[in-house]
Amino acid sequence: MRRWLKPQIQFHLDGRTPFKPLPHAQSFAMLEWGLNWCIATYCQQFLVIHAAVVERNGMAAILPAPPGSGKSTLTAALIQRGWRLCSDELTLIDPGTGKVVALARPVNLKNDSIDIIRAFEPTAVFGPEYPDTHKGRVAHLRPPRQSVERASEAAKPRWVVFPQWAAGEPLNLTALQRSAAFIQLAENAFNYNMLGETGFRTLADTIDRCDCLALRYSRLDDAIRAFDGLADEAMA
Repeated sequence: MRRWLKPQIQFHLDGRTPFKPLPHAQSFAMLEWGLNWCIATYCQQFLVIHAAVVERNGMAAILPAPPGSGKSTLTAALIQRGWRLCSDELTLIDPGTGKVVALARPVNLKNDSIDIIRAFEPTAVFGPEYPDTHKGRVAHLRPPRQSVERASEAAKPRWVVFPQWAAGEPLNLTALQRSAAFIQLAENAFNYNMLGETGFRTLADTIDRCDCLALRYSRLDDAIRAFDGLADEAMA
């Protein structure tokens, strides 16, 4: 009957059905969420952190942040201004090399973020909108072609930036103690405890080689200038 009466979509993996069915109209959104679940659940050869990551000049900026912080919006803006998308959702760090493995896929934007990026970059290409998901209104931003073509290129972590959007506030970029950054990254990692000593050493090495910063901003242009300044300073 579901073929004709309120058709639904299910996500199957190796005989498992980890999610409840969703309306058929939300098929692509469910595929994206399901792929994230697969990576977080099965890619245990990497340290998997709930964070976006972008790259410039071979150097990666890791952006961990809770929902509502503006992480995905900032990531979408950065990749419209010359930064390479490695991932908007999951940072994969290879314990053997210490590098970030790229995962360039469509950027999941929600609610007001969709309109903000459309106004910020009118040429940005979006897929269809899904208005009634459990996360609200959802749409997916097409990644830049260069990000997809360079998906096989790993990048060295150089910055860990904790972004927080705050309405009406001037930009404030401040140094963060590495010990505090370590704890926050560990709390955002899906498999830190599972990896044991490997997880600890991988995260500690990542923090040691990175500048750790807290960013509060209200305007995307200001935040992008701050990121560009970090990249220019690192190349000087």
